[in-house]
Amino acid sequence: MHHVHHDLKVYGGIKLFAGSGTPDLAQKISDYLNQPLSGREVIEFPNENLFVKLNGSVRGQDVYVIQTTSSPVHRNLMELLIMIQTLRLDSAARITAVVPYLCYGRSDKKDQPRVPITARLVADMLEVAGADRYMTLDPHAGQVQGFFSIPGDVLTASHLLVSHINDKMRADMLDPVVVSVDLGFAKKGRNYAADLDTPIAFIEKRRHGNDANAEALTLIGDVNGRDVIIVDDEVDTGGSIAQAVDVCKKNGARNIYLAFVHAILSRDGAKRLASLPIKHIITTDSAPLSPEKMKHLEGRITVLSVAGLLGEVIKRAHEGRSVGEMFNE
Repeated sequence: MHHVHHDLKVYGGIKLFAGSGTPDLAQKISDYLNQPLSGREVIEFPNENLFVKLNGSVRGQDVYVIQTTSSPVHRNLMELLIMIQTLRLDSAARITAVVPYLCYGRSDKKDQPRVPITARLVADMLEVAGADRYMTLDPHAGQVQGFFSIPGDVLTASHLLVSHINDKMRADMLDPVVVSVDLGFAKKGRNYAADLDTPIAFIEKRRHGNDANAEALTLIGDVNGRDVIIVDDEVDTGGSIAQAVDVCKKNGARNIYLAFVHAILSRDGAKRLASLPIKHIITTDSAPLSPEKMKHLEGRITVLSVAGLLGEVIKRAHEGRSVGEMFNE
């Protein structure tokens, strides 16, 4: 009797469902797994209430709901919660929320009196809706894992960014140095520097008195005459990046590159990045980039897909195999 390891099926068949948050990424994950997206209807009634209907039974199945929670945040989050509950009520054997970008990740502690810890609330809501497991990429703070009592795969897409820079761009760079946009990202920034085999520099910000706009920026480290790779987990309005580019240029940086996972780019974020002296931007499709945003950054942006990473983790989770082995861990 030969028991083939790969045929270990812990649950019924695999079923993929997609919310409306990242249709393109969901389709790419579906293609990677060679598994169609299951039919469902998502309707918004005139009174803004959402309605979900599954086109087929999921009883006893191993279900993965792919939904990112970038803009429109509350619509996407409610859609995810309602879809999970619908699957639970149809007796799915196991439900995994696959959330490439998890909203409210920055609200992870009380950093002033009388404020919420919304990331904890979001975790609770996913559990209450009926999720058995979750998957997400590069949360703003790793501690978010501890807000869930269900198990999850918290992954990083930094390997994708690093590999791309090493394989496609490194040869053209002069004495590159990684720059972490703030001290909060310093540890992760150090990981980028280690993987890219470069030195690291940090930007330190401090407020002057009570004037919110008066900030003093100090660069700790040397960028003079070197190419700079600014790294961050997400870019929202691009304000911090604009400051970072400015301080690097003032300190004699040569070409500036920008690498980050979540391209949120709210308001005029894309336009702002386009106006900066950045040679090239490397990001991922964890949140969809509209054609309008892409137009601003045309020719200067590379969007790497996280579909292969998420697809492979879904496959391993379904087959009951190690995910750590993917990263030699």
